[in-house]
Amino acid sequence: MLSADFPWLTTLIVVPLVGAAIVWALPSSARRWVRHVAVGVALLELLLAVAAASTFDTADAGTHQLGELRGWIPQIGASYAVGVDGVGLLLILLSVVLTPLVLLAAWREQAGDVDRLRHYVALILVLETFMVAVFAARDVFLFYVLFEAMLIPVYFLIGQFGGQQRRYAAVKFLLYSLAGGLIMLVAVIALYLQGDGGPQGFLIENLVGLDLPVWTERLMFLAFFLAFAIKAPMWPVHTWLPDAAETAPAGTSTLLVAVLDKVGTFGMLTLCLPLFPNASRWAAPVIIVLAVISILYGALLAIGQQDLLRMIAYTSVSHFGFIVLGIFAFTSTSIAGSSFYMFNHGLSTGALFLLAGFLVTRRGSQLIADFGGLQKVAPVLAGTFLVAGLSALSLPGLSTFVSEFLVLIGTFARSQPAAVVAVLGVVLAAIYVLLTYQRIFTGPVRDELVRTPDLSARETWVVAPLIALMLVLGFYPTPALDLVREPATVTLEQVGVSDPEATVSTAARAVGADAAATGTSSGTTSDDEGSTT
Repeated sequence: MLSADFPWLTTLIVVPLVGAAIVWALPSSARRWVRHVAVGVALLELLLAVAAASTFDTADAGTHQLGELRGWIPQIGASYAVGVDGVGLLLILLSVVLTPLVLLAAWREQAGDVDRLRHYVALILVLETFMVAVFAARDVFLFYVLFEAMLIPVYFLIGQFGGQQRRYAAVKFLLYSLAGGLIMLVAVIALYLQGDGGPQGFLIENLVGLDLPVWTERLMFLAFFLAFAIKAPMWPVHTWLPDAAETAPAGTSTLLVAVLDKVGTFGMLTLCLPLFPNASRWAAPVIIVLAVISILYGALLAIGQQDLLRMIAYTSVSHFGFIVLGIFAFTSTSIAGSSFYMFNHGLSTGALFLLAGFLVTRRGSQLIADFGGLQKVAPVLAGTFLVAGLSALSLPGLSTFVSEFLVLIGTFARSQPAAVVAVLGVVLAAIYVLLTYQRIFTGPVRDELVRTPDLSARETWVVAPLIALMLVLGFYPTPALDLVREPATVTLEQVGVSDPEATVSTAARAVGADAAATGTSSGTTSDDEGSTT
């Protein structure tokens, strides 16, 4: 049996890349096997990731495990350094779960053009390599290279295989991302110069705890944060996302929003906070305001959308607001909730995009107004869409509820106004989800949709694993929470902030006071700040 000393992460990075090379190299006579090869490679990657996760010590999830460190470009201090804590492992698992489902969903895409499909699935596998690598990178320069390199396959996936506005959407995505990345590069170089240098001068472990001048730290933080806010995306630097999601193939939008955009919030959590703790505390109040605006703005615009894929994109702007809010509320509960939210958002939004792709294929239109009454002719499709939508609005019993609840109660302990306003996003989510479901699936069946087929066996296999994970983690979230709880505590220590006093004690004192006032209790309750229950 392979142990934790096996180069798991390097293997996980290399396998999809080799798979992409095989797909591209298939001779003309064997190209009918493109789909089988791609899905087989992705399933192998999933099995390897599960095997790697089995060697991960959950009890020590706050430390980076499965680590590898090798010299890469010692002249500039860059190393090949990889390792994962519980959060990184969870996001890698999300990546390798979604990739085979996206490939399976694309089984009949590209109108039977096998050569075109070959390029599409190969780019998906290349993208999987970058997704795994960026969540494992422990060298700031390596992280930056991967952060920029993953733009290449996404650009071609949108620009070559998207809809009518694909070139505009691809260029807009690229320009936004490159602008943020170039600003971050300046900060990466400045950070290296502030450190001790040497052949491992970009290692994150060597850069944490530097005594930086106040404004130097703040400027570097802002450079990193801007790049991550664009990637996330946050208001007001989010405008590339709706265009990309509306134009890209549904599978590309799935990976773009459900996984790649997590690089932004993951970077905030694993780079901004530990590298720039003082600047993080300084900027937190403004970032919390921006997060709350993102929650409400994204939800309100989602309600008014006529394009189904664009609507789902705006819901993600709202959900990322919750994730950023939890990160910068600086409580162990909110940070753990945000980490878990990144995974759960990938499940619910990934399912919504894939189901939206099935709907668009059947109708030949993305406009919500072109649907109606589908639950009568395609009940399985309607039911799965409803479950995915209910997960997006954080219905109790589904996994997203657990993470959103943790974010809100953790934020409430730090900033009650922010938490109260953010709760409005939950109400708005119910409106945009249920309104969309009503317009697409209820009412009389449109004449054009009378013969709409329900989910096929292949399509059911695409969405069933995601629905199952939402349900299982909704009722038993412990395995995932065990991965994110300790990293949240470690992050809080790195930022130099402690959890506020538990609000439970305050509530208990209030209950005791009410009981005493009504004569049901003869005891008194101390009002000292240090009292606990």
